[in-house]
Amino acid sequence: MQKSAFGALLAATTALSPLAATAQTEIQFWHAFTGRLGELVAEQVETFNESQSDYTVNATHKGNYSETLNAGIAAFRAGEQPHILMVFEVGTATMMGAKGAIKPVYEVMAGDDFDPDAYIGAVKGYYTTTDGQMLSLPFNSSTPVLWVNRDALEGAGIDPDTDLSTWQNVDAVLDQLAEAGHDCPLTTAWQSWIHLENLSAYHDVPFATQDNGFAGLDTELAFNGPVQVQHIAQMGEWADEGKFIYAGRRNEGGANFRAGECALFTESSAGYAGIKSEAKFDFDVRPLPYWDGVEGAPQNTIIGGASLWVMEGHDPAEYEAAGAFLNFLSSPEIQAKWHQDTGYLPITTAAGELTREQGFYKENPGTDVAVKQMTTNTPTANSKGLRLGSFDQIRGIIDEELEAVWSGDKDAQAALDSAVERGNQLLRRFERASN
Repeated sequence: MQKSAFGALLAATTALSPLAATAQTEIQFWHAFTGRLGELVAEQVETFNESQSDYTVNATHKGNYSETLNAGIAAFRAGEQPHILMVFEVGTATMMGAKGAIKPVYEVMAGDDFDPDAYIGAVKGYYTTTDGQMLSLPFNSSTPVLWVNRDALEGAGIDPDTDLSTWQNVDAVLDQLAEAGHDCPLTTAWQSWIHLENLSAYHDVPFATQDNGFAGLDTELAFNGPVQVQHIAQMGEWADEGKFIYAGRRNEGGANFRAGECALFTESSAGYAGIKSEAKFDFDVRPLPYWDGVEGAPQNTIIGGASLWVMEGHDPAEYEAAGAFLNFLSSPEIQAKWHQDTGYLPITTAAGELTREQGFYKENPGTDVAVKQMTTNTPTANSKGLRLGSFDQIRGIIDEELEAVWSGDKDAQAALDSAVERGNQLLRRFERASN
């Protein structure tokens, strides 16, 4: 949505009361966004605050995803919890198991034209109970894609429109880039999320038993199977040959790609905001590659990002304010602008349809790749998502073991076997604590 249209929306929804100064209810919203995403969240909050006179939302950045979750837990224990807390997707099982700490959004948003069926199933399913009740609002949902520096390919004598849909094709292009002397043919962000969690879903193989944790707390990790081992072994070879450059566990590789140093980059679809604002080269976005020959691939990728949880322990008037804010964030106009500005998925069907009607996908080719990748196929038990306790800590274990592969200290099978064994110990501890 263009800025002028957004301004018109704001003007149309603004009706300030002369009693606004005394009647406003204040609520606290803790989030994990900095940079361009932080600016866009601040804009949303400001727009909401100016669009009505009953409520004020105060937004506060609390660090990265892990730090924000830990800050929320510590605040709840101290009786100083915010009203709304952003929690990344791997914290979902932890929040669901936090008895007495959360107030489900289906209760908070009820009565404000709340329609759970308006939300895209592949997104909503991550944050709902087994009977379909939404526990948190899927605020910023993304899925991994392949970002391409077209200038880097052209500079290496490669057709920038070359087919990169399979890892076999990517392998051939990495060879060509290396032969041309390119220092960073491929880098990645969020290695566990993209190269194990999404790899498993995209190839319709389990990451864990019990429907990846959705069917019970007695789940066990299963990402040491043939498909995962083959992929990590290949990446280990690329690392050894200088074709895959490992930059860090989170999104450290993003700076390298945005600076034009790397040719290919596996990263969230939400990398769009930063890449669009910083890249001084011609780029495009492609679907995440898959291994040709694996039965069922490509299936669908799964979401990352975060959802908004409402915390217990507040007054009814404050929950009314929280419900109004969450419904505002879900409105088609606000969601469409967020999707278009950031690359995050539209969380409602209406926001996606509005974006298409506005001509955004036509004017910005590739920006609908993530939506198609998520929604073309009906999710299976292996591809609807992950719901695992202590998953942030399990990801830390996976990061350690993958780093051992990239450095040549372990082979892929040994590393993934170790990650599964160590991670299962945490799952058993979580299961005992939850029963």
